[in-house]
Amino acid sequence: MALIVGMLSVVRPLLCTWAGLPDAAFWWKERATCCKVRARRFGSQRQLVVVEPSSTAGVAVLKLKNLPVNSFSLEFLTELIINLEKLENDKTFRGIIITSDCPKAFSAGVDLREICGKNPAHYTEYWKVLQDLWLRLYLSNLVLISAINGPCAAGGCLIPLTSDYRILADNPKCLIGLNETRLGISAPFWFKDPLVNIIGHRASEHALQLGLLFPPAEALQVGIVDKVVPKDQVQSTALSVMTQWLAIPDHARQLTKNMIRKPTADLLVKHRDTDIQNFVSFISRDSIQKSLQMYLAKLKQNKD
Repeated sequence: MALIVGMLSVVRPLLCTWAGLPDAAFWWKERATCCKVRARRFGSQRQLVVVEPSSTAGVAVLKLKNLPVNSFSLEFLTELIINLEKLENDKTFRGIIITSDCPKAFSAGVDLREICGKNPAHYTEYWKVLQDLWLRLYLSNLVLISAINGPCAAGGCLIPLTSDYRILADNPKCLIGLNETRLGISAPFWFKDPLVNIIGHRASEHALQLGLLFPPAEALQVGIVDKVVPKDQVQSTALSVMTQWLAIPDHARQLTKNMIRKPTADLLVKHRDTDIQNFVSFISRDSIQKSLQMYLAKLKQNKD
């Protein structure tokens, strides 16, 4: 759990989105091109994201497979965005179930190796790609269901918080929450806003200020997840829930989703460039880099 908790312990800045703006189509095309260029640059033979058709027509299962804990490396983020784009463009699919193919975690969030010992240009590129992921998930026209079959703390919550529905495995190890304050920082507002939308203002104040990690029963009670089931039933439950969502005509559901989420998107769009600048400035500090180096050294020592 220490690894999962630490993955986002130095990340402070903000994300934004603008899918409702007139030039959104141009922006998506430009970002998609950048992602494809990065994918060619990596040239990895590893498959970090696996997409399979489910037994339910129109539904894809997207499995996160960046061992050991699905940390957000630049290569992983790029592959994930490209696969999401392909599914959005394939009209045979109406929904995606996102789950983990790593036994240790659903996702550990930010990969510290991407934000330690690099240059400002790399930090800028990395944060833009992370923003791209948030944008594509939060405003997706597809139904997104997170089948959370492992721990999901801090940055690992990005995918569930941007999904339409969240199912959590009933296992005491499957903790979920934004616990940044326990690490001496505050959660970025682009995590805070969706959380407030999901569980309410007062519950969010409580969870964020105390840095709570919720076990399954409490997660269900507070509303950060919609359903808790035995781990071996997470996938089948996700398919059952997806069937209910797909019973609604796509156009009506998509218009409603955009209407509900656009105000949050409009607030975020104004801060994209500032967010990147703040992140690069923050992460480039000598004190932050020193802390990151010490933490990574400790992780390596524990691994050895």
